[in-house]
Amino acid sequence: MRDKSKSLAVCSILQSSLHDSDLCMSVEPQLETDMIPAVVLMTLLWSTDLQAQSVSPPAELSVRLVNGTTSCSGTVEVFNEGEWSGLCSRLWDMKDVNVVCRDLSCGNPVDESRGPLFEDGRRGVTLYSSCYGNESSIRQCDIIGGRGVCDGGYYHHVTCSESVRLVDGAGLCSGRVEVKSNQSWASVCEADFDRQDAEVVCGELGCGAPAALQGGLYGEGEGQTWDKEFQCKGNESLLLDCDTSDRENNTCLPGNAVGLTCSEPDDVRLVGGDSRCAGGVEWYHQGEWRTVGTEDRDQEDVVAVVCRQLGCGSTVSVLPGNTTRGFVVSCSWSESSLRECRRSEDLLPGFTVICSDLLVQPDIFLTDSMGGVFRGHQGPEMFRGYNFTITCSTQPQYPGGSFLLTFTGSNRTLTQPAVNHSAAFLFPAADDSHQGNYSCVYDNYVFSHNFSSESELLSLTITASPLPAFIIRHVVVLLTLLTAITTSSYLYYKPTRRQKRVNRVSSMDLDVNAMEMVSLSSRAEAGPGEERAAQGTE
Repeated sequence: MRDKSKSLAVCSILQSSLHDSDLCMSVEPQLETDMIPAVVLMTLLWSTDLQAQSVSPPAELSVRLVNGTTSCSGTVEVFNEGEWSGLCSRLWDMKDVNVVCRDLSCGNPVDESRGPLFEDGRRGVTLYSSCYGNESSIRQCDIIGGRGVCDGGYYHHVTCSESVRLVDGAGLCSGRVEVKSNQSWASVCEADFDRQDAEVVCGELGCGAPAALQGGLYGEGEGQTWDKEFQCKGNESLLLDCDTSDRENNTCLPGNAVGLTCSEPDDVRLVGGDSRCAGGVEWYHQGEWRTVGTEDRDQEDVVAVVCRQLGCGSTVSVLPGNTTRGFVVSCSWSESSLRECRRSEDLLPGFTVICSDLLVQPDIFLTDSMGGVFRGHQGPEMFRGYNFTITCSTQPQYPGGSFLLTFTGSNRTLTQPAVNHSAAFLFPAADDSHQGNYSCVYDNYVFSHNFSSESELLSLTITASPLPAFIIRHVVVLLTLLTAITTSSYLYYKPTRRQKRVNRVSSMDLDVNAMEMVSLSSRAEAGPGEERAAQGTE
């Protein structure tokens, strides 16, 4: 009777779960007790299946990163038409990557590369998307022409920073510093962040060295403030690898959210020219330097970004490059670096770019022959009445050229040709009209264009001399003459004295010889007796 009750109880559970009123009618009274566990197991499996079916599928065009070393790195997959597919869009740039990183609650995009398909026959999706970089997800980007099946043969691999990012900046390497704390982003107070901390952040984000660090540089954060003080040594790979300590002050005043500007990465160069601002364009990507090509319609924008990233001013001209074919880059002119531009694996011939800052900055320095120049608080100072020379020089890039010495105190300019890449401008006597700022401008005609480069300013102050200048000049001349006379006398005196010793010795020898001759003559005239007497006397 007890076994039958258990059987009917289990049957009742199944009947209510499966909504089948006739289920228990088929249960025999002699149902064995050992069937109960099997029925319970079937019920649990069925319940789990219902729970799985109740979970909502990902939204269309959701993204995820798979097979990466961290949760913020890996191959991009898109949920498309009910399944996850690899993303293999032909034209993709760091703006699209930035959206993917933001969608996954990661930090800034650090790197984007392309690799082969996982396996033959795997389905991929191509999105002809156009993102501005500030969208929250790919779904908010403009999808042009719908979606298609991959015809490329490669997927996108993305690396985002995990725990630090720069926001509201002009590019990927500038912005307000924010640190991930408890799955939310917190700004960092300027007092808790120094240059060594900045070096770690710039390196973690794939940028160059820190260029500017200032509170309030990129606005204030809307969320919380990081409650620790970083104590990086500068050689850590990640900001969260640095030591931290409790903040001395628990409040961060408005305007103190630290902003950071890193220099652009050193991944672009111009080769084959005599200047770092002229040559064929190469991009360091995936461990090697590769030639950059571009369509004619995109050339102007691409070279503008190249010159800007290298700090070489603006574009002067573009020449056909070598026959080496490189991957195609397309920019919109406003990018801070080439890695923010779109790139495809199509190959086009390279090109040569010449930027405006072709010539290196010349040097300017002040010299004098009378000791009248000395270092003051505001720069070099010259005594009134002294002569001085301003020398302009430059590195040996190109032969020829000329130097123009400009003076801000007047409209006066002086020009001399460059001889051995330098020129000297002599001023005979300093007076108050020579006080002011000087600079050297080096001009040269290269690549069928005129180029110029200006030195730093040399600020010269004219001050009163402790003695009148004409007295000092006469004293200097007299001292010079006295030195010359003393040297000549010394050189003359040594052989004269030696000659006197020789003459004196020679004279003594002559006297001795004369005395001996007189003595022999006297002895010859005397007789033998006198000679013996003389000897006895001796």
